[in-house]
Amino acid sequence: MSPVYLDYNASGLVRPEVQDVMAKALADNGNPSAVHAAGRRARARVETARAQVADLVGADPTAVVFSSGGTESNAQAILSALAAGCERLIVGATEHPCVAEAAAVSGKPVEVLPVDRNGVVDLGWLAEALQRPGRAVVAIHHANNESGVIQPIAEAAALVRAAGGWLHVDAIQSAGKIAVDMRALDADTLTLSAHKLGGPQGVGALVSKDGVPIIRTLHGAGQERGLRAGTENVPGIAGFGVAADCAARDLPQATAHQAWRDAAEEEVAPAGATIIGGAVKRLPNTLFMAVEGWDSPQQLITLDLMGVMVSAGSACSSGKTKPSKAISAMGLDHLATGGVRVSGGWGTTEADWIRFANAWVGAWEKHRARTAQRVKEVA
Repeated sequence: MSPVYLDYNASGLVRPEVQDVMAKALADNGNPSAVHAAGRRARARVETARAQVADLVGADPTAVVFSSGGTESNAQAILSALAAGCERLIVGATEHPCVAEAAAVSGKPVEVLPVDRNGVVDLGWLAEALQRPGRAVVAIHHANNESGVIQPIAEAAALVRAAGGWLHVDAIQSAGKIAVDMRALDADTLTLSAHKLGGPQGVGALVSKDGVPIIRTLHGAGQERGLRAGTENVPGIAGFGVAADCAARDLPQATAHQAWRDAAEEEVAPAGATIIGGAVKRLPNTLFMAVEGWDSPQQLITLDLMGVMVSAGSACSSGKTKPSKAISAMGLDHLATGGVRVSGGWGTTEADWIRFANAWVGAWEKHRARTAQRVKEVA
């Protein structure tokens, strides 16, 4: 059987429409800052993509600044907030490492916003923290990249507004899977990444509210309205735009994953898996589960040999598998080394979810049998 790819939260398969538009851009490679015909065509590709990305999140195209990816855009957002007068940072306990690390090296005090056992941020704690001295930038992702748990952004925004703070929302994982409306979320800044949408890797965007001051972090020429120096990655940006367009178009179909995901959970939970964040609202495409006594790397290798590709959570550690940050933040340390994340996307079918569930249950039963036999032999 053909391999099954269920790791879209790490990187989605590139859509055929994206491949087509990128091939055309590569074949007609003008500099978008040039005034000749090839340059104008390149500029048109960039501006078309800017409008497509803006439409995905309900923003104005002039609010979109393209970058090399989510990591760069998250750093630019945080540095912009600090340059605008924020004196401290409040960062969600389950934030992506690129946000947590950008905060840690900022030179400003960092407070960790705790989450409950379901992975939802503690709004009561946030309300109290915002009353302390010093204007704060609050960083909360829209949906967790490991568990898929969706955060109460609008409610957090109301607290941040009342305190005069700055709200930064990493929407990299949620965009294209659920509706994302920047105005409804009331975020000052919001970040996106193309490869989570079925676009190319190495392209991202920072989106800002009207009037919010963004500073440049890369200096040079005046690209991206002077906010991000360097010749634009035209093929990548064009692919990003088409991926955003496709994601918006396919959003109604994205909800189909929830039924397929839930059916898989009904197979793995009775077999012994704990569903992480299962009691709250999650991304419809994401299943994060854990078992005690079977480490993530062993599970991943076993499933891969069975033709099922999943991950242990965040894929940003150079291929290394570490204890889950999200699971630990929820107070479930005994499960932190046994997490497995399954995530579907535009190319996933119901059969793929069924195949995963059957493969995992069979592998887990064999693992428990081998473990019991070893214990018996030692005894």
